[in-house]
Formats: sequence, structure tokens, C-alpha cells
Amino acid sequence: MRIRVVGAGVMGRGIAQWAVTAGHTVELGDARRESVDEAVAFVRQMLDRAAGKGRLGRAEADDAARRLVPLDAPDAPGDGVELVIEAVLEDLAVKTELFRRLEEVLPATAVLATNTSSLPVTRIAAGLREPERLIGLHFFNPVPLMKVVEVIPGARTRPGLAGELAKTVRASGHAAVTVADTPGFLINHAGRGLVTEALALLEEQAAPVEAVDRIARDVLGLRMGPFELMDLTGLDVTSKVIDTIWEGFRYSERLRPSFLTPNRVAAGLHGRKTGEGFYRYGPDAPEPAPEPPVTGDARRAVRVAGTGPDARALCEALAADGAALLPEGQDAPDSLVLVPVWGDSVARAVAGLGLPRGRSFGVDPLSVGRPRRVLSVTPAADPVAARDARAVLAAGGHTVTAERDTAGSVAQRLLSSIVSVAASVAERGLARPADIDTAVTAGLGYPHGPLAWGDLVGADRLLDLQSTLLAATGDPRHRPTRWLAERARLGMSLTDPGTGPEAAYV
Repeated sequence: MRIRVVGAGVMGRGIAQWAVTAGHTVELGDARRESVDEAVAFVRQMLDRAAGKGRLGRAEADDAARRLVPLDAPDAPGDGVELVIEAVLEDLAVKTELFRRLEEVLPATAVLATNTSSLPVTRIAAGLREPERLIGLHFFNPVPLMKVVEVIPGARTRPGLAGELAKTVRASGHAAVTVADTPGFLINHAGRGLVTEALALLEEQAAPVEAVDRIARDVLGLRMGPFELMDLTGLDVTSKVIDTIWEGFRYSERLRPSFLTPNRVAAGLHGRKTGEGFYRYGPDAPEPAPEPPVTGDARRAVRVAGTGPDARALCEALAADGAALLPEGQDAPDSLVLVPVWGDSVARAVAGLGLPRGRSFGVDPLSVGRPRRVLSVTPAADPVAARDARAVLAAGGHTVTAERDTAGSVAQRLLSSIVSVAASVAERGLARPADIDTAVTAGLGYPHGPLAWGDLVGADRLLDLQSTLLAATGDPRHRPTRWLAERARLGMSLTDPGTGPEAAYV
């Protein structure tokens, strides 16, 4: 294709590099001609680097560079242009005016695409003479490495256009997911599950920032903890996205923002770009705090409370580590009591099972088979017993993080929220289940797509987790989605789109 990219900033350069590498001819335009020249030089440098590292052949890189055509003006006439991709200032008036000019100078067959990350595609199209020509193509930075594109038809976009562009994107080496024109589209919307719940946990002082991040990485397998991620993207940006999506979905409790962010943004605690966020950065920043030493008695007698698979798995793990595990049904006057908790608190288990409050602690079942185990500590815990419980769990080379006792552990609540927000997207029909998982793994780097992740845990088990959280806290953010509840009760996969009522009319 002959593609015109308008906007020679970071995103425009990345889109141009992606397109010429895929074999397209790219016209690159910008309001500043100097920016075009700088962008062309940058893209050619990236192509040379790719050739030097063997990712592209030398001849292939040279051909790609020759297909990059600088323009004197972004709205120059272009008879052969088939697709425009706009990557200019994130301003409705600016984008609309640009597309109006392009309508006048480009063929009527040329498709107009906006790379907006936050503006409704339909609102941009509403200002055009032919709104059916406009569609969203949302790339992610850095474009050559973030191999996913959201294809977003507006309310008036020509039927079939989304499918055509999705084929073009896939043929050019990136995954394409078709998404409804809603706040945050798909990837930014799905990403709210992690960060909003992390902020809620911090509000409740369930665990400090470093502990939440460590649990997210070592128990859930995320590449970055949620607070590390917010520091990387910038809390000013993250906070705006959180608020925009929450407001756009009419103040959904599931997406509720935290009271913590406005003051931090006002204070300039934005993260890496300001030198301080949830962590400090730069040459004077302190080294990451080491794991606290294990000081308790790992040989103290211990028993596991409760029955069922979680209790059996914890018993087996403790036995394998050589713990002084009491036989089932036996107790000792000073033994530790470990309770595998799922969606509930240790405090409720202490009250419900008549356990000794000073010697009873929770263990997150999600952490039992992971390199980091998670210990829940109630306000009534004896400090010596808490140190000994950590030592028992650390035996066998495990790292142990202690968290405040709360309904559901840090890991459980993060995972529940990730799956719940994705299930809400599927329930509303904003994207297909397969596209949700594809977009999230490619765009956010999660170890599994959120719906497939829910299947790994089990839909019925997740339903139990969320129902227990809702009952224990009364907070509607934990309300199970219909998508999850139906599939748990029907024994269906969370990735299964299922049969709709329209089947009855075929």
C-alpha cells in the first residue's frame, strides 16, 4: 500500500518504520518540515541498526529506506494514497481539522485512520464530510516492538472496513484486535484491573508498595509490579486514564479511582520522568531495600487448619520443606496454626474455627508453589509467633512476604480484578474473548490473557473468591460479572463466547 503518516513525533516515526519494514511505501508529513527530516533520519538509522543486528537483510533495509518519502506538507495532494494514519497532538479540534483538509486533497477511496489513544473515534468522524471513511488504528509505543494494534470502528465507519484493516495489520507483522469505540478502547481499559486494585490495597495499607510489587512479580508472574509500572508510564498519565475510563463508564465501581493519586500528581510524584514516584530514581536514589532477614524459629511446631485441596497442598509443601508439621487432628500448646485463606480473612477463620488468635496466620494458596510465599498477619498476632511463622514458610529456600490480614490476599485481589475487568469487557461485547487475551498479553505483557488466566484458576474458584470478597467487604467493586457467574455454573471456559439468542432465529 501507499500509506501517509501524518505526525513525525515518536509515534509517527514508529508507525513509519513498521510500515516500510512490512513493504509499504510511506509518505511522512508534519506541520514542521524539520521534524520530517529528523524522523526520516531516525527511521533510516533504526533500519541500519536492524540490519547490523541481523534482524533485517542489508538489501531489505535499503529497500525499506527508499520507500520512505518525505513530504513538504501533511496535506499535500496524493493521488496514490490508500491509507492515512494520523499521529498528531491528542486534541479533538486539531485532529478533526487535519482530516477535513485530507478529505479535500486525497482520493475518495483513501481510508482515514486516527492513532488516538483517548479521543472517541466517532467524535473525530462527526466533523467530517464523509465520516464512514474514518477508523481508529491505535498503535503502542515503541511501535516496532509492541506488536499489537487496536482497530476501532466508529459509529459511522463503513461496514467491513475494520476487517480489511485488521488483515492489513496482520499481514504487516502485528496482531490486530477489533475493539468498540469506548473509553480506553481495550488495552488501556483492561489494564485498569491491575493498577486500580493495587491503589485500593495501598489505601487499605494491606501491604507497602515494595511488597505489592514483589508479590505481583513473584506470585502472579508479572514482568513489573503495578507501582513500578505506574512509575514507568507516569502517574500523571495513569491517573488521567483511570479517571477518563471511570467517568466514561458512568462511574463503574469496578473501575473506581483512588483518593491517593490527585495529591501525588499535584506534588510532581510522577515517577521516572520526575525522579520520584512510588520509588526514587537517579544517581542519588537509594538501592532497592533488601529482603529482611529471617529471624524466627523454623523448627517450631505447626499445624494446618481447615480441609480441602488448599489445606492438603500446604501440608505437602511444608512436609517437603522439613517443617515440624503436626499430624492432622493433633495440636500442641504453643504450635503455630497456618490457615490457607481464599477470599476471606484470617480473623474470620479465627472466630469461625476457634483458633488461637495470637498463633494463627494466613497463607495465600496462590503462593504455595511459587518462589515467594505470602503470610497474612492479624492485629492480634504475637510478634514472636509471626517471626516463627515466616521462618517456617521460608524453609526450603523460599522468600516470604508478610501482608496485613484482609479479605483476600494481595495476589488474590490483583488477579481477581484483572480477570473481572476483562470479563466485563467481554460481557459488554466490546471485544471478542480471543481478542481480549491477545491484546492484553501483547500490549501489557501479562503471562496469560486474563480470561485464559481465569480458566487456569477455575471459573468456579474465581466465582467463590469474588463472592466471598463481596460478602466480606460489601464493596461492589468485587461483584462477580455475569460472564464469570454464568460460565462457572455452566461449566464453560471464560474464553468461550457462547451462544447468543440470535441462534434461535437462524
